[in-house]
Amino acid sequence: MSSQQLRITLAGREHVVEAGTTAGAALSAETGSVPPGVIAARVNGEPRDLAYRVTDGDVVEEVDIASDDGRYILRHSSAHVMAQAVQELFPQAKLGIGPPVENGFYYDFDVEAPFTPADLKAIEGRMRQIVKQGQRFSRRVVTDEQAAEELATEPYKLELIGLKGRAAGSAQFESGESVEVGSGAGTELTIYDNLDPASGALCWKDLCRGPHVPTTRNIPAFKLMRTSGAYWRGSEKNPQLQRIYGTAWESRDKQDEYVKQLEEAEKRDHRKLGAELDLFSFPTEIGSGLPVFHPKGGTMRRVMEDYSRRRHAEAGYEFVTTPHISKADLFITSGHLEWYSDGMFPPMELDGATYYAKPMNCPMHILIYGSRGRSYRELPLRLFEFGTVYRYEKSGVVHGLTRARGFTQDDSHIFCTPDQLQDELASLLEFVVGLLRDFGLTEFEAELSTRPDKYVGELEEWAAAESALKHALDVSGLPYVIAEGDGAFYAPKIDVHVKDAIGRRWQLSTLQVDFQEPGRFGIEFQAADGTRQRPYMIHRALFGSIERFFGILVEHYAGAFPPWFAPVQAVGIPISDAHVPYLEKIAASLREQEIRVEVDASDDRMQKKIRTAQRQKVPFMLIAGDDDVAAGAVSFRYRDGSQKNGVPVADAVAEIVTAVRTRVQV
Repeated sequence: MSSQQLRITLAGREHVVEAGTTAGAALSAETGSVPPGVIAARVNGEPRDLAYRVTDGDVVEEVDIASDDGRYILRHSSAHVMAQAVQELFPQAKLGIGPPVENGFYYDFDVEAPFTPADLKAIEGRMRQIVKQGQRFSRRVVTDEQAAEELATEPYKLELIGLKGRAAGSAQFESGESVEVGSGAGTELTIYDNLDPASGALCWKDLCRGPHVPTTRNIPAFKLMRTSGAYWRGSEKNPQLQRIYGTAWESRDKQDEYVKQLEEAEKRDHRKLGAELDLFSFPTEIGSGLPVFHPKGGTMRRVMEDYSRRRHAEAGYEFVTTPHISKADLFITSGHLEWYSDGMFPPMELDGATYYAKPMNCPMHILIYGSRGRSYRELPLRLFEFGTVYRYEKSGVVHGLTRARGFTQDDSHIFCTPDQLQDELASLLEFVVGLLRDFGLTEFEAELSTRPDKYVGELEEWAAAESALKHALDVSGLPYVIAEGDGAFYAPKIDVHVKDAIGRRWQLSTLQVDFQEPGRFGIEFQAADGTRQRPYMIHRALFGSIERFFGILVEHYAGAFPPWFAPVQAVGIPISDAHVPYLEKIAASLREQEIRVEVDASDDRMQKKIRTAQRQKVPFMLIAGDDDVAAGAVSFRYRDGSQKNGVPVADAVAEIVTAVRTRVQV
């Protein structure tokens, strides 16, 4: 091998290539062209442009457009194309940030007036022209001085890279976008040019870390979705910019599938259904992100909580209750004031002391554990609470029940000995999945987040905790991925994700091993040999929160809840007022069986009463007229519109009771 040649690894095999070879050329070595669908390369694990020049010893892999990395790059490139189109149509627009996000992308602009639907149509049209043109994405490194000169008319970009007092390193912001810096000494800024494919002339440029698709023709399908206001860098003290959201996919079919899913999701929006079904509301008099549950929603919440309490009691949990506020010293000891103060409500001054609304229940559960001496014979100790917490979410991210400011967690903290950890996690994960299945969720995935680069604690503790979490996942049989380095700095964790009825992925339960909080509070147990030892502590919120899980279930079932969960399980519909007493007697017999039943004695005509019950998605309707009364029967109607006439009352009652008690999905 000459000095002008390099050894690289492709598809697990070593190859020799010429110096200066690009990742794209390397991937083309065997077939003469880049494989179909490949839009970038992963070099030593890092996504890179196909134009990236490989070096000796590199490991080069394909990045397919349909992969997670591929879609990320596709959407990032689509954001650039959108920004180019905006600045061509609105030359005075100033650029904010434009990152890819889940299922799409957005870009923020400082413009004189909000974008209109007509503007979006024009921008999308110009984007299609840019895509068709096949402009080439070209990366180049620039100095601070070059960046300052080239971006002189882009104040937000200059602020992002800190040219008004920039510190070394990557500038990371709440949006998730960061400006790339080099891996060697000093820092590195990069600009991507969009070049005309024929002449090579500059069409547009943006400060960006990349990578990107080779050309705009590699963007198969995109669509602009909506606009909104967005404060610069997420702060209400900063200017409000205009944000355009879009989506991009590897094919038109995939995009159409996603758009249809969005349309279905809009029909299932829990905020809309919550109002239509009279389940809950968000009174402005109370405040943003603070829900109230109406009688029907309260009934469903009680059903959820009662069932969960029963299952927890069967699994050996002990029930505790803690207050909603605490003196600041508790959160200083726990570290919450250091780590989470931005997400906590402002303090209150009471009786000369500073109090906070609690953002988490764990410090108070630790105090319960530490209220007296503990022996190894008491462990594992499983504490459980429906504990209401308060987090000051920014107004821009508050979203109905799924992102609220006040919510109740089904919160557990398990204290155990180190040698109990593995079995406790395995049984706990089985319990979590079993309870979620009971609520009608059947598709699960898990993610194991491991030790990050910056962490506290001993490596031996991390290794033991990660091993125990992995064992729990292996025993469970759940499909899972390992998110290397994504754990919190104080503990690894398992996140359980579920898919709902239309395929959306929701993160629900979290299991986290914590060996920091017990040390901060100095809790111990007496071991069998008489020594004092530190327990391990497992954090576990199964639903995440009652409110969020409730919102997810509303959307999963589209408000048509299975009979066991429906707020009203049956309604009696009389043909005339004369038949109300007959139905009231049937309702009384159903109530004796703990069935939630109503009789519609309103002045509405029978057909309207049926339509009302169907709009309210009541599982069963019992209709009665003269013939039914004479025969001791009812017309038995289901919410899908099907109906059986002349059903004996005893049979109708038995069918409803059986459906509820066996938790059938009707």
